Amino acid sequence: MIKKLHEPLLVVEDSNEDFRMLQRLMRRMAVQNPIHRCTNGDEVLEFLYRDYQEESDAYGKGEALSQPQPVLRPSVILLDLNLPGIDGRDILERLKQDRSFKEIPIVVFTTSSNPKDIELCYQKGANGYLVKPMDAQELKKTIQAFVDYWLKANTPPMLD
Repeated sequence: MIKKLHEPLLVVEDSNEDFRMLQRLMRRMAVQNPIHRCTNGDEVLEFLYRDYQEESDAYGKGEALSQPQPVLRPSVILLDLNLPGIDGRDILERLKQDRSFKEIPIVVFTTSSNPKDIELCYQKGANGYLVKPMDAQELKKTIQAFVDYWLKANTPPMLD
């Protein structure tokens, strides 16, 4: 279980203020997992995959691989829905359809409490859906619940 403390957490959040608050709360909760941040959907894809052309050239094949290869496998992805560029709904769908990432828990963390968003996210494979509370105390409770379950209690599958 000690290993879980060092597995990376990917936070996909375009709001600097929301990210700083999340970071501050996790620091106070003594979260030791490295936290990586992406601010838009395009950045997520760049972060998770290395350029398949570079991969191909590195092996001297001279042609692109049919699919990009994963670079980083986060233990959990905390995903905002409303992002510039490719939005969180599309990122969720794409990652859950990719065999390299489909088993990684993706927890949606958004201001939207719209039942249609909630249903859509679960249909696309979300493992959890958290609504960002406006109240600081409620936010702290929500983040604590996320940390306690996803970073401490949950046992993920063994991934290659």
